Order: sequence, then C-alpha cells, then structure tokens
Amino acid sequence: MKDDGVRFVTGAQLKRVHLSKKRDSDDDDDSGDGDNDDVVDQKEEATRLMTTGFEIFGKDTQSQQRPVRIVYSVKGEEEAQEHSEVFDSILVATGRVPNVEGMGLEAAGVEYDKRSGVLVNDMLQTTQKHIFAVGDVVAKYQFTHVADFMARMVIRNALFFGSDRFSDLLIPWATYTDPEVAHVGLYESDLKEKGVEYDTYERPFADIDRALLDGDTLGFCRIHTKKGGDQILGCTIVGAHAGDMISEVTLAMQSNTGLGRVATVIHPYPTQAEAVRQCGDAFNRTRLTPTIKSLFRTLMKYNK
Repeated sequence: MKDDGVRFVTGAQLKRVHLSKKRDSDDDDDSGDGDNDDVVDQKEEATRLMTTGFEIFGKDTQSQQRPVRIVYSVKGEEEAQEHSEVFDSILVATGRVPNVEGMGLEAAGVEYDKRSGVLVNDMLQTTQKHIFAVGDVVAKYQFTHVADFMARMVIRNALFFGSDRFSDLLIPWATYTDPEVAHVGLYESDLKEKGVEYDTYERPFADIDRALLDGDTLGFCRIHTKKGGDQILGCTIVGAHAGDMISEVTLAMQSNTGLGRVATVIHPYPTQAEAVRQCGDAFNRTRLTPTIKSLFRTLMKYNK
C-alpha cells in the first residue's frame, strides 16, 4: 500500500536490511565546525541499536549501502522469491518484552514467562493469591488506560473483598495514526467465527458535514448490532478524532444502550460524532416495515 510517499510492506518475511549512517547529501558538508558531531554520533548509535535488534531475530544487516533497502519474501507465494523496496528511512517497531527478571519473583513463588510476563488469573492474582499484578507485564492489551482500570480492579479485589474479573472489562483502543483508528467490542471476523448473526450500519465521513468543512473526509464509522435488534456488538471508527468518538459507543455498550436510543441523543452540529448518531438513524429506518409504511400512507391520505 502506498500513500503520500509512504510505503507499507505487509504480509512479508523480512530477510535483509541495508542501512546507511549518512545521506549522500551529507557528504558535501565540510564546514568542520563540529556542530553536527552529536547528530552523527546519534545516527551511528541508532544504526548500531537497529542492527543489533535485527540480528537478534536472525536478520542480516549491511551498512555500506545507501539509502535503506529492505529485502523480503511474501507469504503465500508458491516459489520463494526475494523482493526489495528502497526507503529514505524506516521505522522499527519491534515490540516490547515484559521486565520480569531480577525482581526476585522466583523467591516469592510468583511464576512468570519471559515473553508473556507474570502469570495471573482473571482476578489478576498471581500464583501467590495474595500478590496481584497489573499493567503491560500481564496484559494482552498493552494500553495505559487498560493498566489504569486493572489497578482500580485490584484495589477493589485486594482491599474491599471485591470479585471483579478482567474478562468483564469492555476495552476500547485507539491507534493515533493519520487517519486515527479506534475500535471497541467484536470485529466482524469474531462474529462470523462465533456464529453470531448481525447487522452492520456504516456512515462514511464523506457524508458528514463537519468532515466536509474540515476537508478531511477519509474514513467511516461502522457499527455491528445483533441481528434484528439494536444491541451494539462492536464498532470500528477510522478517521479524524476516531479516538475521541469511540467513547460514546463504549458507553452505550457498557450501559446496554441500544443503537436506536443513541439516535435520540442530540449531538451538536456540526461534529464528527454525528456519524455515530446517523448510524442509529439508519437502524431506526429499518423499523419502518412495509406494514407500518402502508399505515403511514393511509394516515397521510386522511390528513389531506
């Protein structure tokens, strides 16, 4: 996928990375004033760290080439072939590992895994029931807001004899790319896998007046409901302010408020959030069955 000079290589197996310490345009800079020494040192350190990181995963890195060239193979190809892409720069997102070593967890009898972190049950108790663990070190969802609510849950369970369970939390998330991507609940693939029948209501931002005014119409609001009803099962929003908008749908799901009721909430005009309300309008229109439509036509005739 390519957009605005940015290329994303997906479904690929990385093989080699060719790195350069300096751009060609830097070679002619012979000012000799030493002002760029720190910058060069930082570039060399970044190159070293990147090289080490790739080598941990068995990837070959070469630093004599410029600019950056990625060599990869594509999953699903019948014959293994090497492909390559050339970049001005690359962003390395290698993920994180839990910081669980050197804490004396073995002495405390708390079991952990170097990759998945501390082992906890649904109430966030470790293998020592009086010891709890929260945050990225235990969570599948490594988000700050998830760690916050895990801590709140543990306080209730540990100090106030609570019985809250992590699996009961409704967790929204947002990725702050351009456009933003936000989600809560089940995906369409989840619903199909579980055999749940559903309806889908979608509103593109190209039809939302605020998006038109801002000149940023890329994206949509898509909501899945239980088949024939307005119980919200999941929502995905792609577009500007998606991370802000997802909270309204999360509240509706948390309070068991149906999509039809959401449509009755007055939203300020013009706002991006109207996309959510208009999905509710789309649901309410489905309630106008042929019988009801016929009844309305009859009433309109008499009113004339």
